[in-house]
Amino acid sequence: MTNHKSSVNKMIQNNKLLDSIIQSSYDGIYVADAEGNGLKVNEAYTRITNVKPEQLLGKNMRDVVEEGIVSESVTFKVLEEKKPITIMQKVNGVEVIVTGNPVFDEEGSITHVVTNVRDLTELTKLKLELNESRAYTKKILEEIDSFKNQEKVKMMLDGVIAQSQEIMKVVSLAQKVSNVDSTVILMGESGVGKEVFANMIHSGSKRAGKPYIKVNCGAIPSQLLESELFGYEKGSFTGADRNGKTGFFEQADGGTIFLDEISEIPLELQVKLLRVLQEFEVMRIGSTKVKKIDVRVIAASNKDLEQQVKMGVFREDLYYRLNIVPVRIPPLRERKADIAPLAYFFLNKVNKKYKLNKRFQPEAVSFMQQYRWPGNIREMENLIERIAVTTDHDEINLQDFPNEMVVETIRDEKSNQPESHFTKENSLKDLVMELEKNVITERFSKNQTTRKTAESLGISQSALVKKMKKLNLTKEEILNNNEICG
Repeated sequence: MTNHKSSVNKMIQNNKLLDSIIQSSYDGIYVADAEGNGLKVNEAYTRITNVKPEQLLGKNMRDVVEEGIVSESVTFKVLEEKKPITIMQKVNGVEVIVTGNPVFDEEGSITHVVTNVRDLTELTKLKLELNESRAYTKKILEEIDSFKNQEKVKMMLDGVIAQSQEIMKVVSLAQKVSNVDSTVILMGESGVGKEVFANMIHSGSKRAGKPYIKVNCGAIPSQLLESELFGYEKGSFTGADRNGKTGFFEQADGGTIFLDEISEIPLELQVKLLRVLQEFEVMRIGSTKVKKIDVRVIAASNKDLEQQVKMGVFREDLYYRLNIVPVRIPPLRERKADIAPLAYFFLNKVNKKYKLNKRFQPEAVSFMQQYRWPGNIREMENLIERIAVTTDHDEINLQDFPNEMVVETIRDEKSNQPESHFTKENSLKDLVMELEKNVITERFSKNQTTRKTAESLGISQSALVKKMKKLNLTKEEILNNNEICG
């Protein structure tokens, strides 16, 4: 008897949980049985269509269509074709997009059809807003192109080293959008400085003296992200703080929240984020109370969100909400005029930090301007600090850079610009010869004979002998040096 009561209680709890999940969905949900009779409908369905639950529940969908409430039934299409179906539908005069999904039992028979309803007029409105924002961005960029007093822009920079036209445009755009409360999405590869631009936008806004909360969505475990963003009431779940917790959105009230790596937010949590962006209200986990907030949202992503939408891992409507003012930050390889100023800036920073007196030789700067910098500004900053603190001499030259960087750059130069040079004194040809000399010396020291060395290099023995003669390398010299080093 006790076990039976326990099973009944567990079933009741599961039903309540399921009902709570359905009611919390931002999209409309309608559930019918295998005969097309309405069993359940959530509040969002009524909000989107203005159709009351009593107009659907307990009624067959054929009758609902005949009454003119729904233009056509996706439920019966699913029952006939036994697969998910998406159609355009008019419900009570409202144009919506609906997707019906079959629910099968263990024998493969359909027991229920769950219909998801989304307001098409809202999506159309969001697309229109996106097109308008793109037109506005284009207008701003055209204004920047004709902007002649570049020194004025440079003086207004905050933490951004900028000399190239490519980054000056981005700086000016960031300064313009800082004067309004529009949602901004910063796009660019890892390491381009998206956080620096987020800081610039916040510090230049009317919210500068208010809270500024930074959240790396990719660094927080997905199971904890909801409680971190929206907070929770005491006793909401096992392990929760007994006093509850204020979420990041509430902490940012009156100020700005920066959502970095927003593409990493799980799909199921994106619905709740969308509601915050649309309604500017949050509900803590375990609470029934809604709290209004005043927050400016800046998001950032190193992934193509439009592509993420096509892949089905990022909601289309959330993408439109975020993409009010898109700001693309170019990678370092597209703003070569900034490489030298950035390099000197980071070197001066390291000199001050460690009381050093390091200096770049011209060939080192020329080399950095040719390198592709896949890790962008972050890679440059880390590399310069590593070289500065590990070298014994004050003059930083080409030999101080990692071999793989030099080899990669030489390959790029050979394939793209065969006549280019790092410096007049140290041409690409000289660098290639130096690398070849080092590699042959290393292989010969290991293999001891020209035949084995040639095999390890994938060339003929005669080709190796000719190359050694050209590089002024002799077997005796290599072996003698090897003995000395040994």
